[in-house]
Amino acid sequence: MSIDIHQHLWTRSFVEALRGRTVSPYLDGWTLILDGEPPYEVDPADHEDRDVTGLELALVSLSSPLGIEFLPPEEAWPLLDAYHEGALALPAPFGAWASTCHSEPDPERLAKDLDRGFAGLQIPATALPDDRLLDVLTERDLPLFIHPGPAAPAPGTPSWWPALVPYVQQMHASWHYFHAVVRPRHPRLRVCFALLAGLAPLHSERLIARGGTGRGLVDPGCFVETSSYGPRAIDAIVRELGVDVVVNGSDAPYATAPDPGLGEAAAHAIRVTNPRRLLGRKETRK
Repeated sequence: MSIDIHQHLWTRSFVEALRGRTVSPYLDGWTLILDGEPPYEVDPADHEDRDVTGLELALVSLSSPLGIEFLPPEEAWPLLDAYHEGALALPAPFGAWASTCHSEPDPERLAKDLDRGFAGLQIPATALPDDRLLDVLTERDLPLFIHPGPAAPAPGTPSWWPALVPYVQQMHASWHYFHAVVRPRHPRLRVCFALLAGLAPLHSERLIARGGTGRGLVDPGCFVETSSYGPRAIDAIVRELGVDVVVNGSDAPYATAPDPGLGEAAAHAIRVTNPRRLLGRKETRK
């Protein structure tokens, strides 16, 4: 049994909330409308009858590229509440990350949402972490999950451009911002970066050459998640950070969890032990 900390699943309540809007982001049937992007045909099968065989836990999260967290509060909260209600109603082995409004942060509302049973808080990489929200997490000993945010494709570029360029750039920037600015203020906060933090940890040599520090100093409360990458990238990250901070994630339904390709012991650490450490869960031994 393994843990997948990164899945997306649109529940009926969330879909209905998106269909109830007439401005971006919204759904017209199953056609997603976003500012600056061509209409996208959502496959409803991606969000129904998800196969979770072999999973002890599958954590779903809001699709941050939709930009919901940056909407004005009066627009953001109906969508966030619909996402929360649907996510909490999912059957086992599903769990969920909470989301919150960043245009007008509300730590009290976040606290109430987290206390309903969410695993922690997901924020877009394009949001500067608000200290008040991070304090709420620290008080509850819950982790932060940083995920790519909105990214419109550049004119004339192929469909894969957002995933390969702005998403990676966002994660790269959030990794360095967290370590330079956020970590000194929140030393006990556990955090996980999606898609191996855009491979930002591999740039430590350049960081040192430009006056930074950190190579060889592993933060045990800072994790990176594997979605969109495979054995070569995972191996490079393990060589830089060690295996104990790499966490299994799939980004389902858009991808599948990779095989780390590092042997049975490393696979168990990445799929079971490390996710439990991130989430503050004790490992059960037989």
